[in-house]
Amino acid sequence: MSDPAAARTHMIDCQLRPNGVNDERILAAIADVPREMFLPKAKRAIAYVDEDLEIAEGRYLVEPVTFARMLVAADIKSTDVVLDIGCASGYSSAVIAGLADAVVALEENELLADRAESKLSAQDIMNVAVIKGELCKGVPKQGPFDVIFLGGAVDAVPAKLVKQLKEGGRLVCVKVETGVGRAHIIEITDGKASGRNLFDANVQQLPGFANDVGFVF
Repeated sequence: MSDPAAARTHMIDCQLRPNGVNDERILAAIADVPREMFLPKAKRAIAYVDEDLEIAEGRYLVEPVTFARMLVAADIKSTDVVLDIGCASGYSSAVIAGLADAVVALEENELLADRAESKLSAQDIMNVAVIKGELCKGVPKQGPFDVIFLGGAVDAVPAKLVKQLKEGGRLVCVKVETGVGRAHIIEITDGKASGRNLFDANVQQLPGFANDVGFVF
């Protein structure tokens, strides 16, 4: 890639804006993060194509349009504390860090977690704390959170994650039902959780979220 900055601008103007991503805060946060630097060197030339990119066995960066539209749905405010589940190499956390007050980045793959810490530090992003642990359990000791962002598809959302949301909190993920993926939001209003689908989205699945007892929404 001869000019990553130009490729990033092209992604924003030709992929994100035409698909309804017009929130200038979100676009600025995406523009500030060199997506290519969170990819293996062999993948950097295709950093800005609109598809999921594998960064480790079974782990992917979510395609740009779906990622950006999920950020729109999450409505992250500058005072929010966000739990980024499945942060992988740290790209999603880097972007969210430009929108939120603080980010807790959860990753269960130790090599990816270490890479995320290194990449975030290299970008001088100081409001992200990377934590190693099972993705499906969240980080209850650090909660409750204003926003929980899941960086991939899940069969269902564990009740224990929903309980880590504040009043008014939002959880955004891609939920797969009968083989079809849809972006999905769960919101807490008056202490009660309600979920709804947002738009079709076909992204790779996160590990550890098979539909089982204790999984809801």
